[in-house]
Amino acid sequence: MSARSSVVTTGHFEYLAARTQGDDAFLTELKRAAAAEGIPPIWVSPEQASLMQILLMAAGAKQVVEVGTLAGYSAITMARALPEGGRVRTIELDDKHADFAEEWVSRSDVAGRVEVHRGAGADVLAGFDDDSADACFLDADKSSYPVYLDHAMRIVRVGGLILCDNAFAFGQLLAEHPTDREVGAVRAFNDHVPTVAGLRAVIVPIGDGCWVGVREA
Repeated sequence: MSARSSVVTTGHFEYLAARTQGDDAFLTELKRAAAAEGIPPIWVSPEQASLMQILLMAAGAKQVVEVGTLAGYSAITMARALPEGGRVRTIELDDKHADFAEEWVSRSDVAGRVEVHRGAGADVLAGFDDDSADACFLDADKSSYPVYLDHAMRIVRVGGLILCDNAFAFGQLLAEHPTDREVGAVRAFNDHVPTVAGLRAVIVPIGDGCWVGVREA
């Protein structure tokens, strides 16, 4: 046994992905239709979706909040991990994306478990009750992540999950000259998370890096 962690390479990611259950026919068709509508293909990877499902099931989550619906891929996959009566409240600013997500949610096997809320993330979150969710997944504009996290720490019950996507900043986290304008916001958020009182979290190197946290207080 070594005290040092193994270096995670592209080969490791490919190995992991090849041994993770992939998308079913419905999710594959959803992605194809989204691409045809010009919706950016920036949803979570199938292996990250599987990780999130496992975490939700292990935590016994029933009520989930998501910020950033896009095409509805992650909302549908998370809803599939919830028990009878479970619900995903997902928030989307762009009407085109919200329309698409609502249509595909209605066709899915979890049509009764996903609600699409339209509007700015912070505005919609402000209307959600304290301790009304078992988990929250952040996957929207990175500059607003600290605000979303503040709301998540209020909305998610003690012992609940808080997940945040793109901790690796679209693969440019360590780039000397990043080209994506949100890399700086991701770096700042990554530095911020360990300072948040009552949150225990770690970056899991899957997909584009996913913060996995538990609200402790």
